[in-house]
Amino acid sequence: MQRILLIKTSSLGDVIHNCPVIADIRAHFPNVEIDWVVEDAFADIPRLHPQVKNVFTVAMRRWRKALFSPKTWQEVSEFKNLIQQNQYDAIIDCQGLLKSALITKQARGVKHGYDKNSIREPLASWFYDKTYNISYQQHAVTRNRALVAMSLGYAPPTNAPDYGISSKTLKNNTSNIASGSRMGIGLQSIYIIAFHGTSRDSKLWPASHWVELGKQLAKQNLSLVLPWASDAEQVRAQAIHAQVPNSEILPQLNIHELAGVIANAKAAIGVDTGLSHLAVALNIPTVAIYTDTNPALTGLLAGAHTEAINLGGVAKTPNISEVLTSLKKIL
Repeated sequence: MQRILLIKTSSLGDVIHNCPVIADIRAHFPNVEIDWVVEDAFADIPRLHPQVKNVFTVAMRRWRKALFSPKTWQEVSEFKNLIQQNQYDAIIDCQGLLKSALITKQARGVKHGYDKNSIREPLASWFYDKTYNISYQQHAVTRNRALVAMSLGYAPPTNAPDYGISSKTLKNNTSNIASGSRMGIGLQSIYIIAFHGTSRDSKLWPASHWVELGKQLAKQNLSLVLPWASDAEQVRAQAIHAQVPNSEILPQLNIHELAGVIANAKAAIGVDTGLSHLAVALNIPTVAIYTDTNPALTGLLAGAHTEAINLGGVAKTPNISEVLTSLKKIL
């Protein structure tokens, strides 16, 4: 086994969930080279992993919106030529969607994936040379690790996942981000990073709860740091900041820059968003707040070197006291 290609394109949380398979692979094949195909918006995640050699990016979301553009087909052709330059011992589609199966089909080598009973889009399983039955009734990280293990012929691991992203490297490389002029603020104090934004309004925690949480943290000399990625998130961050002493709003950062800020946090508190999973992958103690989804299958799964607590669930909104108690536990 000399070269392996992983297909896991999106979204942020799903890409992070796939990171532990790299340590699993290297434990059995220490000298193997691992490449990864990912959406360009999330490419910073595999690039942060020191054991991923090549990161190939696609832009499926953008391409679908411009199917008749010559530029789209030029980019598709360039990607196809790039990915076909290597012969792989194993190509593993950890995404399990028709779009990722089509990408898998373009690469050269034996193609592995979920069987028709283990996959969200059964048609995708037709594009694989070998398929595997893996139960849905387990965490997404566990499913990924099991698929890769079965594809490569070793027993599915049962140890705590190793996400492999080097927080030490991030802290060193991004120390200037936390204190430099680009930030416009000083983050040398002890701070908790708050992931208050998410993809659906039903998954939000009330702004009033964030305000009260921030006030309670201020009494403990803990600063609340508020990132944002959209106009709506910026407005919410400003509303929280206006009422919370000892809080700061970050400028708009890319994933790599934000990872550096996360890596320097004392802890993270977040709703159901990929950034909460990123904090766990960076070994930052994290409390996750669920209000409209079930964390049993896609909630935070802590690695061997940190702690994480999932609170709430469908129609179960955690209160401020629960969050503070959980934060105290993980600290």
